[in-house]
Amino acid sequence: MMGSLASLTERLGDARREFDCCDTMFRVHATGVRADTAATAARDTAESLEAQLNAFDEASAVSHLNRDGAVVNEHVARAVRRGLEYNDRTGGVFDIHQGRVEQECKRFLRGDSDTPPTDFDTGTVRVSGSRVTTDVELDLNGLAKGYIVDRASETLTGLGRRGFVSGGGDLSPPTGPVAIESPYGDDTPLKILDTDWSVATSGGYRRSRNGTDHIYDPTTESLGSRHDSVTVVARRDCMEADALATTLAALSLDDAREVAAEWDGLEALIVHDGIFHTTGGFDSHVIDT
Repeated sequence: MMGSLASLTERLGDARREFDCCDTMFRVHATGVRADTAATAARDTAESLEAQLNAFDEASAVSHLNRDGAVVNEHVARAVRRGLEYNDRTGGVFDIHQGRVEQECKRFLRGDSDTPPTDFDTGTVRVSGSRVTTDVELDLNGLAKGYIVDRASETLTGLGRRGFVSGGGDLSPPTGPVAIESPYGDDTPLKILDTDWSVATSGGYRRSRNGTDHIYDPTTESLGSRHDSVTVVARRDCMEADALATTLAALSLDDAREVAAEWDGLEALIVHDGIFHTTGGFDSHVIDT
């Protein structure tokens, strides 16, 4: 029986790819018809998009936008539109106008600077078709990884084929159970998810220095995640999960719980001082253990 199942899997196709992207490890898994071709296409899509959206690559479209104030690029335009939507819906907590702040945070975390950023920016961004104009540097990092996961996963769908893409803590709808990584450095997962929604996890535990990490809240001019970790499952797509995990990580516990509870198509697990706080429907995405 086991031999028959293995033979069936081999005949249908089972392909995996692992590669560096967005400063983390991306993993692609495809099964079914032409799985190998689809997995390669997903990797190529992710790498192509990273080259366009990486603000730390001087040749990228985002860097071109931040230097010159304008760029024509459909992917940048899509990310900016979504970023402006989340800026409005979160009252400015999720703010793509902070490209300089993001760059200064990165330099501080790498040890290239002795001090983190101390002030925040305002500016005007406009989108018309694929053209974006701005008078302030933009930070699309809270969207880019989720956007790349979404676009790469689209290459995996097809007749007789399925798969998923994982980029660090961001996942397209998984095809089987997935573990939420512990922020405490042990191998015991926080929860095991079984969901057909996209997933994103955020927190300062992966990279921080002197209590500062890549999370910030311009409305309070504060730096650093407010929680041990935040995991979001989002019905819309991974870009939404990515953006909302970042947003909730920046908010106080009470505000984060309120935003998560009121956001349609979203459930969240917020781990704060070792205590788990979940929205009402989060456990419907969890395997009982």
